[in-house]
Amino acid sequence: MFATSRSYADEYRRTSVSSSVLDADPHKLIALLFAGASERIRRAEASLANGNMALKGKSIGEACSIISHLNGSLDHEAGGEMAANLSSLYDYLVRLLTEANLRNDAGKLGEALQLLGEIDSAWNAIPQDKRNVGAVQ
Repeated sequence: MFATSRSYADEYRRTSVSSSVLDADPHKLIALLFAGASERIRRAEASLANGNMALKGKSIGEACSIISHLNGSLDHEAGGEMAANLSSLYDYLVRLLTEANLRNDAGKLGEALQLLGEIDSAWNAIPQDKRNVGAVQ
C-alpha cells in the first residue's frame, strides 16, 4: 500500500524528528511520521497561544510537508478504496492546517490534531502479523 521504506527514512530525516528511523520497519516509519506531524501541530498550537507567528507558520508548514509525503506515498493500485479514503483525509488535513495558518484558528489546529490522532490509533491497531502486507521491502 505504501512506497519504499527508504523514501520514508529520507522524509523523516529531513524533518529531523528522530535519528532512529534507519532501523525502523515500514510500519514504524509511518507511526514516526504521524508522531512528527502531531508534534508540529502541537508546537503550532503553543506558538499561536504565545503569539509567535513565525514558529506557528513554520510548524504548520512542516506538518503539511509530512502529511503530504504520507499522501504521496500511498499506493492506490494496491490500496484501492482504503488508499483513496486516506488520500482524501490527508488532503482535508492539509486544508485544515492551511486555514488554521491563514486565520490563526486554534480550533482548526485542534481538529487536525484529533483527526491525525485517530489515523495514528487505527494504524497502531493493525495486528503485528498484518503490518508489512503491501509494503515494499
